[in-house]
Amino acid sequence: MIVCIAEKPSVAREIANVLGATESHEGYIEGNGYQVTWTFGHLCELKYPEDYNPQWRIWSLASLPIIPSPFGIRLKKDNGIEKQFRIIERLMKHADRIVNCGDAGQEGELIQRWVMQKVGVTCPVSRLWISSLTEESIRQGFQELKDESEYKSLYEAGLCRAIGDWLLGMNASRLYTLKYGAQRVGAPPLSVGRVQTPTLAMIVKRCREIRHFVAQPYWVLATKYRDTLFTAISGKYDSEEEGKAALERIKGKDFVVNEVSKKKGSEAPPHLLDLTSLQVECNRKFGFSADTTLKLIQGLYEKKYTTYPRVDTTYLSDDIYPKCGGILNGMSQYAALVSPLKGKKLPKRKKYFDSSKVTDHHAIIPTGVTPKGLSDAEQKVYDLVARHFIAVFYPDCQFMTTTVSGSVEKDLFRVTGKQIEEEGWHSVFAIGVKEKADDDDESQKEEECVLPQFVKGESGSHEPQLSKKMTTPPKPYTEATLLRAMETAGKSVEDETLRESMKENGIGRPSTRAAIIETLFRRRYIQKERKSIFSTVTGEELIDVIHEELLKSAELTGRWEKKLRDIENHKYGAGQFVDDMKQMVKEIVGEVLADNSSRRVAVTKENTRAKKSKSVAKPKIKTTTGVESIKEGDECPVCHKGYVIKGNKAFGCSQWKEGCLFRLPFEQ
Repeated sequence: MIVCIAEKPSVAREIANVLGATESHEGYIEGNGYQVTWTFGHLCELKYPEDYNPQWRIWSLASLPIIPSPFGIRLKKDNGIEKQFRIIERLMKHADRIVNCGDAGQEGELIQRWVMQKVGVTCPVSRLWISSLTEESIRQGFQELKDESEYKSLYEAGLCRAIGDWLLGMNASRLYTLKYGAQRVGAPPLSVGRVQTPTLAMIVKRCREIRHFVAQPYWVLATKYRDTLFTAISGKYDSEEEGKAALERIKGKDFVVNEVSKKKGSEAPPHLLDLTSLQVECNRKFGFSADTTLKLIQGLYEKKYTTYPRVDTTYLSDDIYPKCGGILNGMSQYAALVSPLKGKKLPKRKKYFDSSKVTDHHAIIPTGVTPKGLSDAEQKVYDLVARHFIAVFYPDCQFMTTTVSGSVEKDLFRVTGKQIEEEGWHSVFAIGVKEKADDDDESQKEEECVLPQFVKGESGSHEPQLSKKMTTPPKPYTEATLLRAMETAGKSVEDETLRESMKENGIGRPSTRAAIIETLFRRRYIQKERKSIFSTVTGEELIDVIHEELLKSAELTGRWEKKLRDIENHKYGAGQFVDDMKQMVKEIVGEVLADNSSRRVAVTKENTRAKKSKSVAKPKIKTTTGVESIKEGDECPVCHKGYVIKGNKAFGCSQWKEGCLFRLPFEQ
């Protein structure tokens, strides 16, 4: 008997149907020489500290660092999980062969291998590796089963990730809670993680840049000639006097057109979607959280409408190209967009088809199965995937860029216009997706701007103007921009090609970033106002007490992520990674234990956003009491650096670590 184990009951049913297994039993489906069973995601997990040593159950600085040797796994403490595991165990003990049908990725490999290790499997094991759940894909996958040894490095990378997260999470969370946490009954522990802490640090940094930003005025000189606004090339003026002098200089003098240049340009269709870019677009266009988008695209995959979603590449392998015509023909609801492609050879461009850029899976694309009964949210996600796929085979958008340069005496001016000549792939997005773009999404705001016909040498009167403007602070993160920042380890990268090359050093994996963001919300280290994400008082104080850059540097964490990818690609040793993590934990514990300061993180019940100081007259203080009109969020009247926070019966300063601990009369 061949036992197949999938990651979910729904996936197991699809596989069983293809294999001819139709007899349902509790916990598995049988027939045609197969028994198809399933897990519910992770059935097993790394052991808890107390599983190694009962004394480690008690949180104590004296017990740190906790470093088990060797690491072990255990069943999760859940009656349903234990019951399903016993069924799987019985089937596997009598199996002639096992087929690992877990999701074809690092996490899927880890989930099933841990189950087989817990069972103590001794029979041969094969691996099913597929990118969609269509009947054709499953049949082809079973015809091309590989030995599990070919995926050993994938398992090792997943195991190293789990061990690294355990080492840092278990040790750092206990360490910082005991050393710097609120010393009161019921106070929540401080949560420190390998990916969540540098992510929080990025948010805190951005919020402080915004809060401490001081707007500066500047003046821009422009002039209107033939109802067209020309802007001075000289740039902005830092003082109004300079601007007014320039304005007076050009008044009453003719504007002369010096040059008119036209340049043809083209714009290729956008890249296909990986999970992060799909989450980014869904957040910008529809306001979906990263976690919501992940659940929606996972559901579309399980319904066989799209391919495997937890991917970090925007490319297709070359062997997908021959199947693209069939996929397009199956997309009946997009017949109007597909019809211009029929009867022609589909273009195959390196920007989209490149096997060297594909590792485990290709970009997310439709399977060609016509969707039925989708919810509104599912339809929106599917529509994005479908239109990006169709657009790949459309011609480039052709446009003409016109630049007109002019002058008034020695002052130079310029205006640029863009005129679309052939829409090309733009027509694919003309209706539906594009019109719902977020107003704050600068990448969607470029519109066609047609200039009047200007002739070199012409001249005439004009209307000069001087505009006062203010410098603007950085924008707060949204989930879309935060996901991009995680992908590039905090670096701001607009160019798609450069961003693609930086993915190896991003923090977290595409499949885990949504969960990291949700964890920060759940811990109340960050909060959302409309689409914007802000750090809370507790989130900022947690980052302040962490002096160890290894814990909060996105760049350094990105290097660890690169090593995990190198393990998967046979370029780095798993044992070396774990040894390095152990050494890092030892160093962090040593540094924190040596800290003799009295720093603390004040965890409040209402974890409000850290706000900009209000304009409050600084009172004359002789003592730390008797100060009136001070409210939560105001500037600390002692150090003028911290913010007033509210305790149970009194106010205090968020920067008490700097020696300005004080108490104010409690105000309702």
